[in-house]
Amino acid sequence: MRIVGLTGGIGSGKSTVSNLFKAHGIPVVDADVVARNVLKKGTGGWRKVLAAFGEDILLPSGEVDRPKLGQIVFTDPDKRQLLNRLLAPYISTGIFLEVFKLWIKGCKIIVLDVPLLFEAKMDKWTKPIIVVWVNPETQLQRLMARDGTTAEEASSRINAQMSLDLKRDRADIVIDNSGSIEDLNEQFRELLVHVKKPLTWTEFGLSRDGALTAFFSVLFGVIICRRAL
Repeated sequence: MRIVGLTGGIGSGKSTVSNLFKAHGIPVVDADVVARNVLKKGTGGWRKVLAAFGEDILLPSGEVDRPKLGQIVFTDPDKRQLLNRLLAPYISTGIFLEVFKLWIKGCKIIVLDVPLLFEAKMDKWTKPIIVVWVNPETQLQRLMARDGTTAEEASSRINAQMSLDLKRDRADIVIDNSGSIEDLNEQFRELLVHVKKPLTWTEFGLSRDGALTAFFSVLFGVIICRRAL
């Protein structure tokens, strides 16, 4: 099984690339979706966050007011680290379960879409690592236009994350999304050829079919040995 790591920064266009993978039939495990699920009312993550941040972060329905919580943690590094520590075990478990489900289905290539891929040290489980990069000016303008925020607010959210330049330096493949959608699509077509190349023997061995092949090979060997005795 080939687990492709996909990351970027806020406003970089990572979600657009993620959707392109889905459109081409490659399954994506989205860490943001997993994070939303672990914060649902009544879950272990919900209880941990409620105990740490108080009932002020709740909507009348009892669900977490995600925009309000986001505003709190983006302006306070200590609280942001606390939130990450509280939810990390639940998110990691959720991602593992989603990957396992796809393994059971026999998927040979999956994409792990994780904004904090390097920060959460999940990069060691993925190869290749794709970083969707954008120049700082474009990132700021896109974020302001998307969220309707001021330059100061947008800059604060960008600076709360690991620098895109640092992520780019640790990438196997970089998608420069500073240009047009046509430019992005052209880069993605080249990327897709690389991602869909035949699996290595190691990758095949980690797939469901590889595991079954190994199992039946061992079983056959045991049977032959017993008959020989």
